[in-house]
Amino acid sequence: EKNSMRSVMIGVSHGHVPFYLDPCLDLPGVAVVGVSDEDLSRAEPVAVRAGCPAFADYREMCAKLRPDFAFALGRHCDMPALGRFLIEARIPFAMEKPCGTSLADVHALAALAHTAGAFAAIPFVFRYCDLVDALREEAAGEAVQYMTFKFVGGLVDRYRQARCAWMLDRATAGGGPLINLGVHFLDLCRVLLPGARFEVTAAMMSNNQAGLSIEDHAVVLLQGGGARCVIETGYLYPAPHSVFDMHYSIRTARHYFAARDATTLEISDDMRARHAREMVLINAPLYPIFVADTLRRLEHGEKPIAGLDDMVEAMRLVQDAYALSPLESA
Repeated sequence: EKNSMRSVMIGVSHGHVPFYLDPCLDLPGVAVVGVSDEDLSRAEPVAVRAGCPAFADYREMCAKLRPDFAFALGRHCDMPALGRFLIEARIPFAMEKPCGTSLADVHALAALAHTAGAFAAIPFVFRYCDLVDALREEAAGEAVQYMTFKFVGGLVDRYRQARCAWMLDRATAGGGPLINLGVHFLDLCRVLLPGARFEVTAAMMSNNQAGLSIEDHAVVLLQGGGARCVIETGYLYPAPHSVFDMHYSIRTARHYFAARDATTLEISDDMRARHAREMVLINAPLYPIFVADTLRRLEHGEKPIAGLDDMVEAMRLVQDAYALSPLESA
């Protein structure tokens, strides 16, 4: 621990904690020195695994341990206050998306981080997906014309089973699969068309399956940078955690890219030549890369691969989509 980057984890009842904890426990030069959760009984098993103390109050933990870095999770509605604390305490951090329940929340947090010069990383992990490199290599210089991303996850009951029922309430989560899953693809559209200003042209939200205050299915249409984009997300698929009904397709000037499963990207050109590239095309396996790269960037004085400004842009589109298609029960 003496020569390691001393990290803490806040809000460890969040379902994504293993995405951060497991890589940290495997990385040389990184020590998890404390974990916290308002429900101490949820923090204690995590602390046993990490070999560190558990706390109910993250403020007390940070004051006592003075960590070098924090992984900030927890309820979406609690993230703005948590982010403000970490910025004011000058603790570099990575915060789970969406960093709040509204665009105003995230915009205020980004402004505070700018003023303080804070290191604040956002896990838009699809930025590490080989799909990005494949597009740039196989279709170099070609304009992107169309993009479609379908990413439908498991039923809402998985959140109750994980004791994260707050994810199913608009007041505490801010929304459903669009704000939780869709933000990844809203950001990925910006990465694949750098410099483009996207606008929401249409949206459809539904809570027909679960009847909750959040949507369980969302379709958003975007345009920007000369491209048209469709993003579909949902909590509809009777499947285990991290198994998705998924399909991606990207049309450039002379190529067509299609992903129909979690590991294979099929690439076709206009001469009908076709080949496949094996790669990771879902989010969970990309988190260890994010953790290692984020800590490396901090150590070397570099900016994170994605920051709060990127979260602001994704939330701008989320908010516009919700405004175009409000749920009657919301």
